[in-house]
Order: sequence, then C-alpha cells, then structure tokens
Amino acid sequence: MEEENGGLAVQSLIETVNEIASISDYRCAVKKQYCNLARRLKLLTPMLEEIRDSKDSIIPQQTRKALVSLKQALDSAKDLLKFGSEGSKIYMVLEREQIMNKYHEVTAKLEQALSGISYESLDISDEVKEQVELVLSQFRRAKGRADDTDVELYEDLLSLYNQTDDSAKDLAVLRRLSEKLQLLGIADLTQESLALHEMVAATGGDPGENIEKMSMLLKKIKDFVQTENPNLDAPAREKNLPPSGSGQAFADGSHKTPVIPDDFRCPISLELMKDPVIVSTGQTYERYCIEKWLEAGHDTCPKTLQKLTSAALTPNYVLRSLIAQWCEANGIEPPKRPSSSGSNKTVSTCSPAERTKTEILLHKLASGSLEDQRSAAGEIRLLAKRNADNRVAIAEAGAIPLLVGLLSTPDSRTQEHAITALLNLSICEENKGSIVSAGAVPGIVHVLKKGSMEARENAAATLFSLSVVDENKVTIGSLGAIPPLVTLLSEGTQRGKKDAATALFNLCIYQGNKGKAVRAGVVPTLMRLLTETGGGMIDEALAILAILASHPEGKAIIGAAEAVPVLVEVIRNGSPRNRENAAAVLVHLCSGDQKHLVEAQEHGVMGPLVDLAQNGTDRGKRKAQQLLERISRFVEQQKHTQAQIEAHIQHPQPPTMANSGDS
Repeated sequence: MEEENGGLAVQSLIETVNEIASISDYRCAVKKQYCNLARRLKLLTPMLEEIRDSKDSIIPQQTRKALVSLKQALDSAKDLLKFGSEGSKIYMVLEREQIMNKYHEVTAKLEQALSGISYESLDISDEVKEQVELVLSQFRRAKGRADDTDVELYEDLLSLYNQTDDSAKDLAVLRRLSEKLQLLGIADLTQESLALHEMVAATGGDPGENIEKMSMLLKKIKDFVQTENPNLDAPAREKNLPPSGSGQAFADGSHKTPVIPDDFRCPISLELMKDPVIVSTGQTYERYCIEKWLEAGHDTCPKTLQKLTSAALTPNYVLRSLIAQWCEANGIEPPKRPSSSGSNKTVSTCSPAERTKTEILLHKLASGSLEDQRSAAGEIRLLAKRNADNRVAIAEAGAIPLLVGLLSTPDSRTQEHAITALLNLSICEENKGSIVSAGAVPGIVHVLKKGSMEARENAAATLFSLSVVDENKVTIGSLGAIPPLVTLLSEGTQRGKKDAATALFNLCIYQGNKGKAVRAGVVPTLMRLLTETGGGMIDEALAILAILASHPEGKAIIGAAEAVPVLVEVIRNGSPRNRENAAAVLVHLCSGDQKHLVEAQEHGVMGPLVDLAQNGTDRGKRKAQQLLERISRFVEQQKHTQAQIEAHIQHPQPPTMANSGDS
C-alpha cells in the first residue's frame, strides 16, 4: 500500500506540472520571471516520470516527505502562474512589489523541496539528475536577485490617476499605457475588465480603494482606445464601434465618436451593449459578458455582489430599443445581435433548428443504410471542422460512439469521413477523453493499417491529437498503434509521413513507448529519411532520434545503423535545431562507448562542435560542451596510456627474485 501511495503521489506531481505547462501568455509586468519559472518546472517532468516508472518502487522516507513539500510548492506555483496569465494587467503593475515578494516566496519553497530529495537513492538516469541539478542551481541563483522594474509604466499609471484634464501630455501617457499593457483592442479591454471584476468578487463585495482606482484607470484607457480607433477591425466592430465614415462631423472636417451614455454600457465590459439581458437582481449586462462571468463559477451579480437567485437571463427589449434610437440619432450603425452568444456550451449557442439537424444526422449514422451513413458522416465531418461550438454540440449529442462504430466499415469513403470527423472533434480538449473512452483507439489503428491513404493520414493525425493527453500516450502505445505509424512513416505520402512523425514523436515522449518504436523498426526508417536528398523529413527524423537515443535499445540500434558520419555532417551544416538534436543523439551514443567517440573524431567532429558550443542554441551549446569534454578526457587517457607503453618499452622492468625462483 505504501508503494502504491508513493506512485500516486508522483503521478499527482506530474499532473500538476502538466497543468503548469498548459498556462501561457503571462502579463507583461511579470512575463520574464513567470516564463522562467514555468520553464524550470517543466524540466522536472522527466525526473518524476522516471521515479514513477522505476522498477525500484520503494521511495525513501526522506524523499517521500520532500515530494509532499514539492507538491505543496507546485500547487502554490500553479496558482501564482495562473494569476500571472489571467489576472489584471493594471494590478500587476501597481502591486508589483507584493507580487514579486510572493514569487520569491514560492521559488524559495520549490528550492527547499527539491534540495530535500535524495537523488542518489532514486533509480533515475544521470542525464535527468544533471537536469534537476541545473533547475536547482537556477533557483539558487535567482534567490534575492533584483528584478527589472518598468518605472515609467508605474509612474504613468499614477500620473494618469492624478490627471483631471485631457492635455496632450495625458494623451501621450494613455498611448504609452495602452501599448505597454497591450490593451489595444476590445477583447483585451473586456478581459481586463473581467479580471478586475474577479478581484471585486474575491473581496466579498468590498473592493477597496485600490481596485476602484484600477477601474477608473481602465475606463480612461478604454475611452482613449475607442476615441483613437473608431474603426477597429473585426473584433471591435463586433462590439458596435461605428464603421468608417460614421459618427458626427465637426466644422473642421474631423470625425469624433460620440460619448456612449453610461446606461448603455455593459457594467462588465464598459462597451455599448448589443444584446442586453437582465439578471435576477434587476441589473442589465451584455449577454456574452454575463455568460462568461457565470461560466467562471460565480453566483453573484458583478455590480451589486448580491447572490443570484437563478441563472436565467431575460432580454431587455426596452433598453435595446433605446440603444438603437440613440445610435440612429448619432449616425452610428445600430448594434446587431450576435448569431451566437460566444459561449463554448452547446445549450447557449445552438438553436433548436441546429440541434434538430444534428439529431437527424445521428439517426442516419445509426441507420443500416450505407448511403445515409456516408452522407451523415460527411456532413458531421464538415460541421466539426467549422467551429468549436459545433465540436462540443456534436459530441454532446452522442455522435462519437456512432462514428467509432463506422471506423470498421468496408466502405472506404464512409471510413474516411468517420476518421476525419473524429480528428476534427478531437481538437476540442473535452472531446479527447470521450473519444478514447468510447474505445476509438483500436478502430483508429485498424484504419491506420487498412484504410485509404487519406484515411491513414487522418488516423495518424488523430492519434497525435489524442496523445496530447499524457494518459492517452500509454493507451495508444499499448493498443498497437506504433507499428502501423512506423509503416506510414516509411511508405506514406509527404503529408502522411509528417502526420506519422508528429504522432510518433509525441508518443515516444512516454518512456514505455520508446522500446515499442525501436522494435517496430523506426530507426532504419528514420536513418533513410535523414539521408534522402530533398526528402524534407530531416527535422522530424532527428527530433525522434534524439528521444529514442536515451533508451538502451534505441541507442544500440542507432549506433549499429552507422549514424555517426550522418550526425557529424548535420552538426557541421544543419539548421540550429537540427544541429542541437544531432549533438544530443551523439552524446547518448558516446556515453560509455569509446568506439563512437573515435569514429566521430575521425569524421572531423571537433571543429563543428567548437562552433556549436559558441553559436548554437542553448541546448545545442550544452550538448556540444559535453561532447568536447568527453573527447578531451578520452584524448588525455590515450596520451597517458601511450606514455606508459613507451616508458615500458624504453625501461623494461627486470624480473623480481620471487619471479625467478618460481620459474
């Protein structure tokens, strides 16, 4: 039971790191620090996977305690990074000192937890140990380091808050702020408004002076952006800004957007409402904005913070009519209601007619008529390609099991439609698990083996899409997908080879799939692709080889395939990424094998390695340095051995008395 709990704890750590890896687009005020933190934490994944997959499943008590501390530190880091991605941009500038104190507190916890792990007692590879040591050293170096602060950005915000007039200086400040904070379009401004409302909700309805200050600053920036850009592109027009040529003309010939009455603005987005709806507290909001608020899990009114008695939204027809009259009076095109609310939930985006159409298509899929099945699968394929809302709606209607059933149909066109529809549906994250749970993988493998070339290509692309989820990598590998992917990589069209390569690369990130790929014969195929003139697969081949070389079977097969001359040539003349991967493969081959080291030297690797160590990517530089150090040690050993031999020849030792007596 103790071993099982240890495995579960490590799996929980892996899942947390994966969640961290999915966070992106950090706010400019914290971008550098948060990107570095996320990058370092991603480097822990190989260690955690090796601990989880280790045959020696007993984790020492001290290390178990350290892993518990690491989980707590990772949870804190996840919350910190999530706020850095979704939080208010204005808040992060004004409260940067507080935020950076929290950042240093989290990194200190991570360093302490990692330092408590006894790496020597764990069954992990030397390369992974080196990687973790690198992460630890980076945390230690970052401790107490002074962070660069954009003083001008902070002072501009304070200056804007204290300004009361619309001077030219004030406009220059507003322009700088909108650019630096990347509040340039309606979507950016709405997101910032929602972030501030989240903070108000978190205070329990008492926002405090700081948040009120931030709301006022956002309103000034928003008014400036709309005045400066009355003809924003599509996203802005969706928010009903006047089109080019509209607005009131002044005596000097200029055009100025009229000020929108506050009652016509959504309290969340501060934009002119196009589909106003009333919530249970009597407040009115733009439908899209309040739906986003409710989807985030809130059950309060954003403006009053009163608890909502229901989630019902009632159209405010009177206000919509008043807004339309105001627009006409000011020469602005009246706002048009959106065709969908923008929500990702099927119930709020699909009309009854669309749902009826989907149900009709599903009845055809379930019918015994081959012609009906073919046409329905083709229509679903196109609908699923069109947009995210369709993908959710089709899945929720129950199409996935029916499509999976058609993967084994003898009709090639129906099979192509079914696999392509599943590929399009798998783009939606929620659908990936549903597709695998419906037992799709054996059917996809069947198509990969027996289908038309188009169907095989799309089957490979579907496996790649599904394998983005880590647990699916294990399932796909265990159900026999790797051998037919290797076959497609060898004999497919250019597109087929690319699809197969990306799927294999993703699957082989999981240690247990590397041996399967090697035994399926992927290495000879990759070596052929690597040396084909104009084949266009060098990038993919090297990337996969770099992963497989870390596996004992992979290393042996790559070494036996006479890879060294090819790798040296890539290090000499390849692209930066390919030089890096070629060096990575060579590091593994030369680890504990002097034969490959000698062969690399004979093919003139020293010069290209020196150049890579100076001018390559960061990883390329590290790999080149490792190889140069190994070659240097090997040369010194050779010299020492040669010197001993020569000394022995010149001054042979006379036999000892004991030896003479024995003879």
